[in-house]
Amino acid sequence: MSALQPVTLRGTRVVLEPLAPEHHDALVAAARDGELWKLWYTSVPTPEGMRREIDRRLALQDAGSMLPFTARLAADGGTAGRVIGMTTYMNIDRETPRVEIGSTWNAASAQRTGTNTESKYLLLRHAFEVLGCPAVEFRTHWLNHQSREAITRLGAKQDGVLRSHTRAANGELRDTVVYSILAHEWPMVRDHLLHRMSRHS
Repeated sequence: MSALQPVTLRGTRVVLEPLAPEHHDALVAAARDGELWKLWYTSVPTPEGMRREIDRRLALQDAGSMLPFTARLAADGGTAGRVIGMTTYMNIDRETPRVEIGSTWNAASAQRTGTNTESKYLLLRHAFEVLGCPAVEFRTHWLNHQSREAITRLGAKQDGVLRSHTRAANGELRDTVVYSILAHEWPMVRDHLLHRMSRHS
């Protein structure tokens, strides 16, 4: 896992670059696009809490348990380079090695444009083909049906449900659904994602 260090992953629609403190203002603007922090089933930081969230993710990076990214639009045009959200490798297990892709959010105007699919493709490709992970994990709230459907469309399979697993932002206990993709499944998942992305071209 020596390759598990800050890296820029480039696609045709989105660029994932290492999270940095100077991304603060652009991330606040992205979160305001749809007022994402008001969605009860997500944990998108408020504008006032964005600095704390950046600091939290960077502290976890320093501790070796997270590798956070800022997502930017890569396509040509007037919006090229605009920050649209965040994503991470998290719960990093360097011995296996294994990572979870999570703590992801995208501005409302960037949703259903193919950017999220390409972000997941870039992260999965790096995890399997560079880091050598035997498995990549996804987790989401049991009641976050949009997220569950999106994970399933990636080609991930449900491993199980962790009941009363953690507390949501409002303090209520949440059930967490766990999904994974295994290394031997990656070639088929990769081809599926490439086909999906070609339909957005």
